[in-house]
Amino acid sequence: MRQSEFMRKLSRQWELLVMIVPIMIYVFIFNYLPLRGWTIAFQNFRPARNVQEWVGLQHFEQLFTSERFHTVMINTLAMSLINMVLGFVGALVLALLVNEIRVNGFKRVVQTISYLPHFLSWVVAASIIGDFLSGGGILNQVLIWLGFIDAPIIFLANADHFWGIIGLSTLWKSVGWNTIIYLAAITSVDPALYESADLDGAGRFAKIWHVTIPGIKTTIIVLLIMNAGWVLQAGFELQFLLMNDLTRSVGETIDIYVLRYGLQMGNFSLATAAGMFRSVISIILITLANQASKRFAKESLI
Repeated sequence: MRQSEFMRKLSRQWELLVMIVPIMIYVFIFNYLPLRGWTIAFQNFRPARNVQEWVGLQHFEQLFTSERFHTVMINTLAMSLINMVLGFVGALVLALLVNEIRVNGFKRVVQTISYLPHFLSWVVAASIIGDFLSGGGILNQVLIWLGFIDAPIIFLANADHFWGIIGLSTLWKSVGWNTIIYLAAITSVDPALYESADLDGAGRFAKIWHVTIPGIKTTIIVLLIMNAGWVLQAGFELQFLLMNDLTRSVGETIDIYVLRYGLQMGNFSLATAAGMFRSVISIILITLANQASKRFAKESLI
């Protein structure tokens, strides 16, 4: 009976399955085939000499006992958590605020302005951020004009400011685009619930808290589960472009670590071990988040 039901669904939805095929091929070629390269993590790989000496877990031991890798892990976790918290809260709050705008023209303007940074490359965005935070940039000029500081602050040369700059810059670039999912979810909330809330005398904030947010709870949970898999992926482009010798100790992430050891120093095996470690931890985290959500919130991704 299950097989016959499956075949009936297959016959009714064959167009959707055909549409999925190109994506499946793309994912297989670019996400699954490269996994063969993970064997390099267990070898002393020398591409120029075509040497593939098996060394077991030697590179993982070297990785976990490296003080530099410990620093890289702390940097990655810190910036990733900052990005996740700011990105999640910022996108949700912006979506709720945009949804409350009743003037359609102004609403479209707000959406367009918030979306625009997403379409900038990180190279252009980093250039804008660098000019904004420079000694003669607009931020320093405004702070001096308001009397908060007496002399310009070189923000990008101060390691104490680096994580905050990364978090706010990522929020600025991605918050508008991330609101699209929440706005789409909000449109699916039954309007009758808002009408009932009006009859009960609920104000705007009460309707947001008791109607809108519960109505998009499933979307919020699914996005949180998916974001759990990105805890060790704090980014590469922005850190690489804004980082300098004064901020390298707090700006180097796992991606930059892999780049330096894999390409610049030619230690492909150690770089592969670092990338493999990150991927495995990401899979474990997203699985744990999914199970926790299924147990406590009765919602899950799978």
